[in-house]
Amino acid sequence: MKNFPIKHVGLRPRVILAASLALALTACAGLPSKVAPPTLQDEVPLAGLQTPTRAGWPDSQWWRQYDDPQLDQLMNHAMQESPDLALAQSRVQGAEESANLAAAQLGLSANGSAQFTRQRLSDTGLIPPKFLGFNWYNQADIGVQLQYDFDWWGKKRSTMEAALDQAHAAEAQRSAAALAIQYAIADTYFGWQADQARLQIAEQLLANQQQLESIAALRVKQGVDLPDEAEKAMAQLAAAREMWAAIAGSARIRYAALASLLGMAPAQMPELEPRPLPAVEHGLPTNVGLDLIARRPDIAASRWQVEAALKKTDAARAEFFPDISLQATAGLSSLEVGELFTPGSRTFALTPAIHLPIFNKGSIKANYGVSKAQLEEAVAQYDSTIQTAAREVSTQALTSEQIAARQREQKAQLDADQKLLNNAQARARQGVRDARERLAARANLLQQQDASAQLKAQALSTDLSLIKALGGGYRDVAQTTASSQSPTPSPNTGAADHERH
Repeated sequence: MKNFPIKHVGLRPRVILAASLALALTACAGLPSKVAPPTLQDEVPLAGLQTPTRAGWPDSQWWRQYDDPQLDQLMNHAMQESPDLALAQSRVQGAEESANLAAAQLGLSANGSAQFTRQRLSDTGLIPPKFLGFNWYNQADIGVQLQYDFDWWGKKRSTMEAALDQAHAAEAQRSAAALAIQYAIADTYFGWQADQARLQIAEQLLANQQQLESIAALRVKQGVDLPDEAEKAMAQLAAAREMWAAIAGSARIRYAALASLLGMAPAQMPELEPRPLPAVEHGLPTNVGLDLIARRPDIAASRWQVEAALKKTDAARAEFFPDISLQATAGLSSLEVGELFTPGSRTFALTPAIHLPIFNKGSIKANYGVSKAQLEEAVAQYDSTIQTAAREVSTQALTSEQIAARQREQKAQLDADQKLLNNAQARARQGVRDARERLAARANLLQQQDASAQLKAQALSTDLSLIKALGGGYRDVAQTTASSQSPTPSPNTGAADHERH
């Protein structure tokens, strides 16, 4: 019987280990299988799109190709002062700090503490001071606490990688916001320039119609023509005035919109001078369907969101496993401050701990189901972004070709009207016809010039839209740096890395 306590003490660690293993196996029961990486489209469906090709993709500062110093100045100001861009940048910083926070939770953590307490014991407390011989006492403590969480199941690592992927997504979204601002500024600026060109034509047309109206009124007054001719001339003059007012109003609206995009009041806008609209080039870059995946910031952001969602499913699955940690505390503790740094004041504690998810499996399963649903949503959003990119590129490319065809036909009309005006002017000089024929021919020519200006503005606006649809010079370089400098897998290699994890 004397050996019984000894045997009992020897068996106790084994019993505890067996019980822990049993509880761990119970906790891991019903463990879901690992989510397979989704198959993502690696090409935008543009096969069969019949459009010309042109060399190269848009540059990162694509607006400089139009050789307009005023536009360059507006862009530089917008990239520094735009409130929308500042908001997008703040989101990037927030995502980066979240990634830093997740990374800081990996590995060993250490905390130090020091405190001094002077306390009076109650005369009527649990231990009366008369038995201790004192009412007041001091307590001094200095210590260091170390804790290490064994991330055997990759929960914290997956959380960190998901945060890094979110940071990459936020950076891509910031680039998308910058591109949207750049496009809006260029489109609004060139729209204002187009209005200035049309205003010059409208002023000439208005002066032309005023001459026609004066001649018609004089002929009616002299009884040569019926009053209807004067009414027709007045209607044409009113239409010319309405056209001028519409264009002038459009120019003022664009000017105010441009100021808003730059984050300033219209009175603070730099003075803009009218300039001729630049010519545009038609066509798409080669291999546009394949390369567009890395050229569009919204596609890159959506792909990083898929990667982040995939890592979150890994972290949620790791919740089914036990959490194991080791905590150690070392320090000095003494009731006498003078004896605090003596060998006898040393304290030490070592605390291994295991957390078993036994009674909260319902919430763990629900959290895992939520992570899977978020992954499916991210994949669906990626597919939708791919389709949107295909629609935008194809629409703008085909629209560009349509406008180019219209411009060729419109130029033939413009040449014909110019010849008619030349003939009318020749007959007027010879005295064969009066000024009405010349003025009518000039009105037709001015209207064709206005149509030509509108088509040129549409061609430029479509070119801007196509640049935006092609990504505006964006290039997803994070996938190469991530694979070489961090444990975060790139969108193109995420499946392979996910299997290794």
